[in-house]
Amino acid sequence: MFALFIRYVGVGVFNTAIHWVIFSLLYYFGQTQALSNIVAFIISVTFSFFANSKFTFEQKATSKGYIIFVAFMGILSALCGWISDKLHINPIITLVEFSLVSLIFGFLFSKLVVFRKKDENIISHPRIK
Repeated sequence: MFALFIRYVGVGVFNTAIHWVIFSLLYYFGQTQALSNIVAFIISVTFSFFANSKFTFEQKATSKGYIIFVAFMGILSALCGWISDKLHINPIITLVEFSLVSLIFGFLFSKLVVFRKKDENIISHPRIK
């Protein structure tokens, strides 16, 4: 599982760069943090889904998986942006916050739900089959 997480982090580096650049440009041109984060998310999450499908989980990308992944990550993105706007959090902190939250929860959700193998239990234990 550690090797899988390392591959996920590798894809995440590129995904994060895409997200940060788009977020920064939109915010610089006067958009709110919430809107900037959502637009950056839509573009970067699409990259993330297909790159992780191919390089991390080595599974075929499906429409259903994409929709589930986008919905889950979208909720995280909107929530982070909304909280940041309400609390007047600095945009750089918002980017770091979302990057950390999406790394941890995105990996777990991808592994346990989106790219879970049909024969794989959500809770892996030698006695549980």
